[in-house]
Amino acid sequence: MIAIMYVSTAKWRLGVKVSREQMKANRERILTEAGRLFREKGFDSVGVAEVMNAAGLTHGGFYGHFASKDDLIAQTVAHMFKPADDQANGLEDIAGFVDAYLSPRHRAGVARGCPTAALVADIRRQGPETRSALTAGVRCQIDRIAAEMLNASPLEVRRNATGVWATMVGAVIMARTINDEALSDQILSDARDWIKSRTSNHEA
Repeated sequence: MIAIMYVSTAKWRLGVKVSREQMKANRERILTEAGRLFREKGFDSVGVAEVMNAAGLTHGGFYGHFASKDDLIAQTVAHMFKPADDQANGLEDIAGFVDAYLSPRHRAGVARGCPTAALVADIRRQGPETRSALTAGVRCQIDRIAAEMLNASPLEVRRNATGVWATMVGAVIMARTINDEALSDQILSDARDWIKSRTSNHEA
């Protein structure tokens, strides 16, 4: 019996060492699928079991990665705002970014779109960790936009960058919510034109 227990323990330890990269990959998959589901359905409508199933993992493995659903929510929000490698140093083309964000495609693609526009109302009701993750994400986006507005005073740059980001998010929220497609298209178009009028004189 002692020998069997020793062998089992040794295998368990070896398994942990071997599967460290797999654990990291599993965690990434959970966060990705949670982000998609939360954006599409909201936090309250998505359970842990649904997230784990979407990630192709068993429900029982959840607590090896997260302390609770609240912990999952907070870490998922932070993960959704993590810039891709090619976006880490800012925006290469602010006009292209605005056009893509204020587009019918982004309006329809809630599940894989901007987490701010998809979840801002839900996040307001979440705990401090989740709200802090959103705050960091919003600050990062404003900073990225401000970095492209070089020909102005720091105060003007900050004000314009904040206005641009708030306009983009608000326009997408309204465009998704109303049931008049023509008005929805107009909101996106007018927001694009207004932003271009605010940024055209500040591009490097």
